[in-house]
Amino acid sequence: MKNTSGYICQLCGFSSFNWFGKCPQCQEWGTLAEEEISVLETKQGKVRDIVPQCLKTDETGRYKRIATGIRELDRTLGGGAVKGSVILLGGDPGIGKSTLLLQAAGAAREDVKCLYICGEESVEQTRLRAERINALSEHVQLISETALEPIIKCITKYKPQLVIADSIQVLYSDVLGSAPGTVGQVRYCSGQLVRLAKSNNIVFFIVGHITKSGMIAGPKVVEHLVDTVLYFEGGKQHAYRIVRAVKNRFGSTDEIAIFNMTEKGLIEVENPSELFISERKSDISGSVVVSCMEGSRPILIEIQALVTASYGVPKRRATGFDVNRLMLLIAVLEKRCGLLFNSQDVFINIAGGVKINETAADLAVCLALTSALKDIPVKQDNIFIGEVGLGGEVRSVVNLKRRINESVRLGFTSAFVPEGNSDD
Repeated sequence: MKNTSGYICQLCGFSSFNWFGKCPQCQEWGTLAEEEISVLETKQGKVRDIVPQCLKTDETGRYKRIATGIRELDRTLGGGAVKGSVILLGGDPGIGKSTLLLQAAGAAREDVKCLYICGEESVEQTRLRAERINALSEHVQLISETALEPIIKCITKYKPQLVIADSIQVLYSDVLGSAPGTVGQVRYCSGQLVRLAKSNNIVFFIVGHITKSGMIAGPKVVEHLVDTVLYFEGGKQHAYRIVRAVKNRFGSTDEIAIFNMTEKGLIEVENPSELFISERKSDISGSVVVSCMEGSRPILIEIQALVTASYGVPKRRATGFDVNRLMLLIAVLEKRCGLLFNSQDVFINIAGGVKINETAADLAVCLALTSALKDIPVKQDNIFIGEVGLGGEVRSVVNLKRRINESVRLGFTSAFVPEGNSDD
């Protein structure tokens, strides 16, 4: 393998020996930067033998997991971190990625040797933060290093069971001549850490920064290399943080973990339903509650709608809800119910900074829009669950029993549900 100069897109990883103002692959402008490109040289050598293994064995086939000590995080991972797995945690700067992983390292069992690679901070800064969030522990070792080769040597020598690399964008290898954070460095360092984790049965947590578009910085191949990808959601203006699994080879991708950011670190929220509807007012129009499924548990969420007269082009804005879905539901209400929104500005907000991705909230959004348009409050003890079709029909949803049971537990007495779920 030899290195030669070329141009690599810093978003998608496209490489070329010629410079382009616009990347031919991702169609973004000004993203190609000059780096060294590795070119394989054809050599004839001895090829090693590969012995295939039978798919069915006498072993149980269950992977051994390491509990992080944070129940919400363990549940999102599917019951803990699998040995030999690599977990990528992405999120905005300052949202709490380092705090969460430092708490997880401190809360792990004492017989689990942890190594925290604080590449963005010194050892003293990391120790001060651990003291502030009460995460000091004797089984957690700290190193402040960004060079990949000394890090691999340290891991091979001390043989930790849990390693946290904070962050992948600051690591670099002397094998490549490019700067840290470039596509080549991120790809190479990630590949070496994945190989190290698999060969030594180590749990690796890798912190990744995200771009302004919400994607993890670096080539997309990094997300394909790792076993689990977690995204930290929630703006800095909200005290609540949500960790969502978007990829998980050893568990479900529908689970979320909810935390409350405090001066003492992140605190687990065990009953998010009460949290999200605790400040709801009964005499305000446009407020409706829906029971959404987040993984294996139902969560009650308040949907707020505001409809006001427009003095220009009508606006359609949504926070925490798909704006295209919102416009579809408005069209259904106008066509099938005779409600007119063509001269109204429409705003939808999901309280608490939560994002709703399932269609079971369609009926609640329609009721919130109608309530806001007519300025008639919805009864406080009513809950609405159902998917709305283009014909105005309310379609059935899954896990209705669990949604209703959670609603009853929090004091709701009436539920409007699809007719197709009558057997439930």
